[in-house]
Amino acid sequence: MVGVQDSDLALGEEKKHATELEKVSRSDYSSEQDGIHDGLEFPTEEERATLRRVSDTLPWSAYLIAVVELAERFSFYGCQVVFTNFIQQPLPEGSHTGAGGADGQSGALGLGQQASTGLTTFYQFWCYVTPLLGAYIADVYLGRYNTVCVAVFVALIGHILIIVSALPGVIEKESALGAYIIGLIITGLGTGLFKSNISPLVAEQYRRTKLFISTTSRGERVIVDPAMTISRVYMYFYLFTNIGALVGQISMSYSEKYVGFWLAYTLPTVVFLLCPIVLWFGRNRYIRSPPTGSVMATAFRLWRFAMKGRWSFNPIQTYRNLTAPDFWENAKPSKHQGDLPSWMTFDDRWVDEVRRGLKACAVFCWFPLYWLSYNQLNNNLTSQAATMDTHGVPNDVLSNLDPFALIIFIPICDLIYPALARWKINFSALKKITAGFATGCAAMIWAAVVQHYVYKTNPCGYHAATCKDANGEALVSPLNVWIQTGAYVLIAFSEIFASITGLEYAFTKAPKNMKSLVMGAFLFTSAIAAAIGEAFVSLSTDPLLVWNYGVVGCIAGVAGVVFWLCVRKLDAQEDTLNNLPDSHFDDRHQ
Repeated sequence: MVGVQDSDLALGEEKKHATELEKVSRSDYSSEQDGIHDGLEFPTEEERATLRRVSDTLPWSAYLIAVVELAERFSFYGCQVVFTNFIQQPLPEGSHTGAGGADGQSGALGLGQQASTGLTTFYQFWCYVTPLLGAYIADVYLGRYNTVCVAVFVALIGHILIIVSALPGVIEKESALGAYIIGLIITGLGTGLFKSNISPLVAEQYRRTKLFISTTSRGERVIVDPAMTISRVYMYFYLFTNIGALVGQISMSYSEKYVGFWLAYTLPTVVFLLCPIVLWFGRNRYIRSPPTGSVMATAFRLWRFAMKGRWSFNPIQTYRNLTAPDFWENAKPSKHQGDLPSWMTFDDRWVDEVRRGLKACAVFCWFPLYWLSYNQLNNNLTSQAATMDTHGVPNDVLSNLDPFALIIFIPICDLIYPALARWKINFSALKKITAGFATGCAAMIWAAVVQHYVYKTNPCGYHAATCKDANGEALVSPLNVWIQTGAYVLIAFSEIFASITGLEYAFTKAPKNMKSLVMGAFLFTSAIAAAIGEAFVSLSTDPLLVWNYGVVGCIAGVAGVVFWLCVRKLDAQEDTLNNLPDSHFDDRHQ
């Protein structure tokens, strides 16, 4: 009975805290002039509950940054799509470029599927660890725009080294592996510095943060919602990302197959040179946030201050204390008696922002289990295609079904989401992420079924990847490779629901002076997934691939259910958390 009373009390306090946040948020909607919201009409409480919400117009500077992303993703995915064949398959007989031709299999290093999966997984891990470094550099020293410029220069050096590893005269030698791995490491560093800053840079081009009233051409009064606008920014940012990925992957797959790996690595590098050109062209048009100093240290001090008096020898009691609704309330400067510590150079609202940011990071803790299913796209599904009848299509072209589906369905979702809002269906960020887990699970089930029938129809049964005839020619399953389509389309839907929403969630929930850091934390979840994925490398070979897809699918499905059970209360606070008032942070003492 006591436990029930404690639970009811905690729930009551949490609701009370949410109500207080909502009141503070509404009280901030005043006529204060800030150069961004001047002259706007803010909604009343009744209007917030009844008027339809719409997105604002997207700024042109955001499109310029999206073009930079398009060029960078063209180069990244254009190179990555041929990595599997470059590592796994041997150099064709008599070839000095690795090209397999119309009926042959392109290859270079000949290290096998396990080595291929291991190296590509490491590259994935490295590309998503380094964003934390990029976030730190941007927030503390250079700012986001300058860090992106440095990242482009670093990645360019890595691209050049990868080209060298594929040149005729080098590709045939063992030294090609060394040049290739060093190129991967340097390119991954540049990619990480780029990724953690380009995403918040594109979103901060839209500066409004408060709900306001507008009237449509039909005379309808609506609420312009900054959160919906940021969601659209990221949807179209992701659209540009996948246009670059699609064109890069298709063109480089054919370049690899008919010309050689040197061209498949050179053309992406040429396109990558658009990045510095567009960055320079728009240098006076971009909204740039200056570095703010070591905010992380202050946030840690705040957390440590809030922890005082909450430890107990009883771990259950400690957990309750640390998750109590008043945990952050007692750490606010207004609740502090006497002189404030020298490091407490912020107001109560910044504490609310830190609390919101940590809640977002707690949501991100689930993402590695989602990325496990998505990462199958980069290696195992490409290898699976090589064991089926491709009808002359390069096996790594099939992965382009993912960006192709995204290019089709992102604009459709841009129509569906407002329609759902019009019909009073709240398809919130956390509900979208849950749907992403479900579709990721479905994609792995599809892949597992396909793999089962590959084994069933291949002449060598459960040794499909290494099946050859007496002349050394590869023997494949008669199954048409396009039956993989379902897995790729389902993964694309999971990206729309989970990946795009994750970017949006990271930006909207982070404190204003920790945007890159929280974005880096979100991207770091991909690195964790890649590290976990290394444990599945032993399953990435015949005859265990059905188990590989099945286990990953089960993990995504179960994680999605548990995720929703854990965040459903947080989902109810979504609107309040999106509309916290602006905070004040004085960095002079940092």
